[in-house]
This record gives sequence, C-alpha cells and structure tokens, in this order.
Amino acid sequence: MNPKISTPAWVKNRTIYEVNIRQYTKGGTFKEFEDHLPRLKELGVGILWFMPIQPIGEKNRKGTLGSYYSISNYSNVNTEFGTLEEFKSLVKKIHGLGMKVIIDWVANHTAWDHHWTKDHPEFYTKENDGNFKAPFPEWEDVIHLDYGNSDLWDEMINQMIFWLKETGIDGFRCDMAHLVPTVFWKEVRKRLDQIKPVYMLAESENHDLLEYAFDSIYNWKLLHEMNEVAVGKKTANDLINLAINEINYLPNGATFMNFTSNHDENSWQGSAKERLHYYLEPLTVLTFMLPGFSLIYSGQEAGNYRRLKFFDKDEIEWKDDKMYSFYKKLIELNKRNPELWSDGKINKIENDSENHIVSFKVSNPKNDKIVIVFLNLSDKDQSFYIKCGDYNGYFMDIFTNADCKLNCHETINLKAYAYLLLEKL
Repeated sequence: MNPKISTPAWVKNRTIYEVNIRQYTKGGTFKEFEDHLPRLKELGVGILWFMPIQPIGEKNRKGTLGSYYSISNYSNVNTEFGTLEEFKSLVKKIHGLGMKVIIDWVANHTAWDHHWTKDHPEFYTKENDGNFKAPFPEWEDVIHLDYGNSDLWDEMINQMIFWLKETGIDGFRCDMAHLVPTVFWKEVRKRLDQIKPVYMLAESENHDLLEYAFDSIYNWKLLHEMNEVAVGKKTANDLINLAINEINYLPNGATFMNFTSNHDENSWQGSAKERLHYYLEPLTVLTFMLPGFSLIYSGQEAGNYRRLKFFDKDEIEWKDDKMYSFYKKLIELNKRNPELWSDGKINKIENDSENHIVSFKVSNPKNDKIVIVFLNLSDKDQSFYIKCGDYNGYFMDIFTNADCKLNCHETINLKAYAYLLLEKL
C-alpha cells in the first residue's frame, strides 16, 4: 500500500454502502435503520457510509427538509434522525456485525445559521461589502469557509476528532474534498491516525489528495464513460481502455471507488436504471471487477430504479428484487479474493468484437488467483474469439457455480447485455 499513508488492513475486501437515512424508512431514524442491519450483513457489505447526520440549517433552506450538506453544527445530531446516544448505539451494533462506519464530512462550507457565523465570523470568506458568500451561485443555502485562517483548521479537525472518539466511527467520506486545501487534509490525516487507523474517501478525482491524506477517490471518469456507452456514444473498447488507463495512473497503493450511482447522481442525473438501461447489470459487474472499491447506493439492491428527492421526504420502497442476489454474488467473489482487488492487476484480453465485448483478466502476482470477465455491451448476441494467452483452463462460473473450460480456440457466446465471470479453479 501507499507508504505515505497507513491504510487499515480491514479495508481490503470491503464493499461500501451509502446510507441515505432520511429516505431509508418511514421515520428516517437511526432506530428504524437498525432493523435493516441483518439484511445488509447478509448482503455482505463491509463499510456503511452515512450521509451527513448533523443538524441542517434553516436560513435559505432548500425544500422542506433542506440539504444534508448545509450543516448548522458539526458536533450535534439532526434530531429528525435521533440522538447522539442512538447513533453511538447504532455504531456499536454495526461493529458487532463485523461492519465498519464512515460518516460524511462537509469541510468547505456551512449553513448560513451555523453558530460559527456568530462565534467565529472570521472563519468565513466575505463579499466586498463584508457579507458572507456562497461558494457558487447555485449553492445559495451554504456559505464558504476561509482556510487562510489557521484557527479554522484546528477547530475543524477537533470536530472530526470528536466524532472519532465519541462515537467510534472508522473514518470519513469528505465532501468536495478538492475545494479545501490539500495541506489541510494532510494535517487531518496525521492527527486522526494518531487516534486510530482511519479510512478516508475523497469526493474528488484529484490525485494529489491521495499522496498524504486519502486512501481512495471517486472514479468519475468511469461513471461518465459508462453513461456514454449506454447511449451509444462510446464503445466497449473505449470503456475498458479508459478504465485501465485510469488505474495505471493512480499513485502506488491508492484506490478508486467505482460506482453506478450515488446520492448526487441519483437525484440530479437519474437513477442507475434510468441512465444505464439494459446495461445496468454488465456495467455493475465492471464496477465490482475493477481493482478498488465498489459502492452500492441506498435502495439499489431493492431495485429502486427511480430518482429520490434530495430536499424532501421520499421514502425508498423496499421489496425483494433480483439485484439483491446479484450484488451478493459479486460481494462474495470479492470476499473470497481480498487481495485481488486491492493488490491485483488488470490485463485487457483482446477479442475480435472489441466494440461490443469487454474482456479482461484480474490477477494477483503474489498468488495464482485469477478472475476472467466478459461483458456484452451491445443489444445483440455476440459470438467472438479471444487472443490466446494464459487463459485456457478450468474455471467456475460465478453466477451459476457451474464448472466450465475456457479455450481460446473456441468461440464464446454471450446474449445481448449478458456477462460471464469465471473464477480459476
């Protein structure tokens, strides 16, 4: 792993699950969410990421409930969700089931009625007339913090330390991390790691954040390329070439978080089903088979194919859906091979239908673990050959558990939008 950052050993084989607590249950509370823990444990997810759980500002609020990311007090809990004691109890129960917890941290801005506006107005950037200012015109419900003030650094880090010590969480997902100076995040990581080893996820694609501060960044380019494939603007070959190129340029030991959806993408750009259509399953396979971490957003495992409102109540409809067992199979594969997606290598397998078929091998040079991936990213059945390499042999089909033989001298047949995952026996 990255010698400049000490990534906790438990991170290796964890799937991240984003919790939208407001929309999760009828009451949108910590106590009600507890009822879902056995289901999430069975699904196999390893890290529960909670969207911000602090109080939401009233001034310039958007919608009826406001944005999670307009925080009025960093060290309190939103009473709509419950109490601090109830959250601490929830963290203990999650840990008891072998899962970890990270919470969202919004360091770039606060609500207009955050108590710092009165206690520490010097913490904020100002307009020429001395008034507080929004970071961007469309973010009118929040105001921008000034990291030229070193006192703000200490206060912000102390607030993060509070959650680490008081609730026992295991790290942070940091909102719009690239809008805050990288040197600040470096200091954050140093001081948090003095308390306990943490996992740090940056909502950013800036590689400089990975050097001393964060373990993982977002794989936004992959998501955008997948969206383009789904509407016919990019090919399977474009997609796999981009994916491999992005991985190869990551700093040593750093990782991507790969995803088909998250709270922003779902609410503003469309649900994964809305954007990816029939390509949802093969492209989800891709996000799990590429080295790094995979994300499931609240409700994806229940076939929630619609947009969720961002500023208002919009409860998820929980139902049995094929996506649950689909995700479970992918997570089980990752768990069987924890080093494959943290220390593994990806190699493209050439095929004679490269505009339609993604084919690649994930392997670990330290052992003989190999997984072969075939994805049909077209609306037609495909029969194709692969270029011969060290691929011939006996494998297990991940989704059927059937043994099969791979032979580069024989055609491989995939139905439209189908996928084939083969684990070396």
